[in-house]
Amino acid sequence: MSIEIRNIKKNFGSFSALNDISLDVPSGELVALLGPSGCGKTTLLRIIAGLETPDSGSIHFYGEDATARQVRERQVGFVFQHYALFRHMTVFENVAFGLRVRPKETRPSDAEIKRRVHELLELVQLDWLSDRYPPQLSGGQRQRIALARALAVEPKVLLLDEPFGALDAKVRKELRRWLRRLHDELHITSIFVTHDQDEALEVSDRVVVINKGNIEQIGSPQDVYNHPATPFVYQFLGNVNQFNSHVHLGEAKIGDIQVKVDAHEGTQNSVATAYVRPHDIEVHKVRNGSAQGFEATVSYIHAIGPLVRLELQPADQSELVEAELTQERFRELNLTQGENVFVYPRNVRVFLDDGSHIKLTPN
Repeated sequence: MSIEIRNIKKNFGSFSALNDISLDVPSGELVALLGPSGCGKTTLLRIIAGLETPDSGSIHFYGEDATARQVRERQVGFVFQHYALFRHMTVFENVAFGLRVRPKETRPSDAEIKRRVHELLELVQLDWLSDRYPPQLSGGQRQRIALARALAVEPKVLLLDEPFGALDAKVRKELRRWLRRLHDELHITSIFVTHDQDEALEVSDRVVVINKGNIEQIGSPQDVYNHPATPFVYQFLGNVNQFNSHVHLGEAKIGDIQVKVDAHEGTQNSVATAYVRPHDIEVHKVRNGSAQGFEATVSYIHAIGPLVRLELQPADQSELVEAELTQERFRELNLTQGENVFVYPRNVRVFLDDGSHIKLTPN
């Protein structure tokens, strides 16, 4: 079922939670609403579910206006962060609950309920726990049971609000991969809320980055990470180095580095900020020919799995620069703390004061 969100606005008193939000979710797509706490992503999810009413705008399911429909009429499955399982019911009865409370005329037979529940428990790989109670389960098991319960009523849309937020990092990683595989099998139109960038990039077909009630960018995980549309997206998705810059008549200056800005040949004396990912910082022990870079001192070295993170203090005493090297490259350089090196930023993106951005090409 496709979802069309049109011009949704929502205020809580004087606080504007959502500002004219519009978004299309095609049938079968898994979309992540990504943003910091308080940005409006959960409010939007609850409006889609019918748990909140927008001040204006509309929600359409498969082309039909569902804005005034009650929650039960929307055929939506909802998975909460803290499971919301009934502690006094077995796993089986928790999953069966949505089927048992249906009106008599649409309620399945006991045999059909039993068949469907066991089918779902097998789907989430927990059929062997059907007679257990929620307090006897791990956090990851409880969340999978909550998902089975949401699927039991055969929803057209699946909504997940920080589904893995209460779990430890290892279990979160396992479950998000499991959710991706499950979605590929079921193809239910799904929207999940998260503030975890890795989770959004790994699980979703598309990412919707939200900030202060506004959509900053919509795109594939690769697109929003590699081509951020705004400074906020750049800073929110992964680590990034920031450099003060000026753009004047087709050139940007970053410290002693001059780079061409062909798209802004007419721009004069504009203050800007340049952004570079740590993995786009090249480090050399000697000058790299005519390439433009700057000198720095290695102030900190920290190995993290296959990567080595360096903190580099530029010679002009500006802010520290973070670089990420592979273990192989680090061993090749044989760097030590306190050593002087030469730093060359690549794939630089500059945002002017007016919010426009340009990708820079070194001279």
